[in-house]
Amino acid sequence: MTPNLTSGAESLEISWPDGTVGQFPYIWLRDSDPSGFHAKTGERDFDLTSVPLDLAPHAAEITADALILTWTREAAPSRFDLDWVKAHRPGKVRYDPADIAPVPWRAELGDNGVPRKDASTLMSSNDALAEWLEQTKRYGLSIVTGLSDDPEAGETVARRIGHLRETNFGVTFEVMSKPDPINLAYTSDALPLHTDLTNQDAPPGYQFLHCIANEAQGGGSTFCDGAAVAEDLRTADPEAFEILSTVSVPFRFHDNETDIRSRKRVIELGAKGEVREVCFNAHLADILDLDPSTMTTFYRAYRKFMQMTRDPVYGIPFRLSGGEMVVFDNRRVMHGREAFDPSTGFRHLRGCYVDRGEWDSRLRVLKRV
Repeated sequence: MTPNLTSGAESLEISWPDGTVGQFPYIWLRDSDPSGFHAKTGERDFDLTSVPLDLAPHAAEITADALILTWTREAAPSRFDLDWVKAHRPGKVRYDPADIAPVPWRAELGDNGVPRKDASTLMSSNDALAEWLEQTKRYGLSIVTGLSDDPEAGETVARRIGHLRETNFGVTFEVMSKPDPINLAYTSDALPLHTDLTNQDAPPGYQFLHCIANEAQGGGSTFCDGAAVAEDLRTADPEAFEILSTVSVPFRFHDNETDIRSRKRVIELGAKGEVREVCFNAHLADILDLDPSTMTTFYRAYRKFMQMTRDPVYGIPFRLSGGEMVVFDNRRVMHGREAFDPSTGFRHLRGCYVDRGEWDSRLRVLKRV
């Protein structure tokens, strides 16, 4: 059966036989006309300022498979595929294969619950790659196993997804004890749970840490779902959650060559109030410049969150072995390590970043049918 069409002063109403009803403002229809998009690039080249906001078609009709609108007698009519019109009706959120609901986790997930995938499978199978991208985004954390001895093996897997994010530490970075470190990661000291590069305007998305050697005593890793901690804080202490999700604080990294600063909220919320990301790094927090009337309240909330990250109920400890690579969402999952003794053996991890947008783009392309 042909859908029913009703013309109004500012929009069309289309009713489909299955009960679906859509309201289509005329200005939206004109702006979405398929002929207004470049045939090769797919980019919109229609100029919105070329038509009035209150425009209306001279005629509108539905055929067996199309909606046809005539705007003027001189111009060619707009033709919309009916299935496209139904799928893209205003008010219906567009399907996105990269829109994957996160699964919050705590310590009970355990080492064995962390998704794992073999590197050779990721490199040879698009289906396996898509599945792994989905799983890693869902949990914010995964382990890639079976990497070769090549120091660039982890980077090769990362490039299978998209472009690498270059920072002031380079395109890749070596995590090992160095005699003249510019970052605490380049020492043998313990690192409490944190997210990387909170001082950047947009902190990197997914981090890849390829374990090349881990022979020293100590140096175990811990990972913690910052979103789960934040949600538990929302329940246990709404005032603290409110402060950390509304008050921005300064972060800074500086050395002889750089001085990179940014303001961030510790807890960043999405459009629906969900915890979208966590920005937490006590070592990169700059001198707080909050108003004295807010300072004590902020410190109480900040300290409470810090204490929660150290509660064993949240963290998953494990020890990376040579040939393994941990991959995690740096804007959700916090990571840390215990101190190690470099005199007892060599510890070397090689890291790089792939931004969230690159990750999602690759997943969408792999999911095309």
